[in-house]
Amino acid sequence: MIYTEIKNIGRYRGIDEHLDKAIDYLCTHPLDGLEAGHYDIDGNLVYMNVFDYETIPEKGAFFEAHKKYADIHMTVEGKEIVGVSDMSKVSVKSFDEEKDLIEVNGTIEHYIKLIPGKALITLPEDAHMVKLAAGSPSAVKKAVIKVYIG
Repeated sequence: MIYTEIKNIGRYRGIDEHLDKAIDYLCTHPLDGLEAGHYDIDGNLVYMNVFDYETIPEKGAFFEAHKKYADIHMTVEGKEIVGVSDMSKVSVKSFDEEKDLIEVNGTIEHYIKLIPGKALITLPEDAHMVKLAAGSPSAVKKAVIKVYIG
């Protein structure tokens, strides 16, 4: 897990070639004004999805991880909490290989507040629970860049 200011994300170049492409994209494409939808960056290797939704209580949230992709989470508008735990601290409930989606059960180790200007990179070892309300439920516009790690 990496939690940083988007303006400082360039410091993380060199970890993985596809992560470098995502970082280069973030350094040259502002998130302001994005509409909900899918944005192609480098085919299935690096792409971005933008969502509009209402945050929810932890009790109703989905706890997930991925084997082949890292996620770069960024709120464009609003704020949310993302819960993160190391995969060694949770149990796998199900795995959809085609969607690269692991559903997990367990306790959240860290709560990260996501606000505009911040980026949270979850790697394959990081289970994450998204859309958590920071207090009461509120509207959020969020960009997630999916980065193939392999």
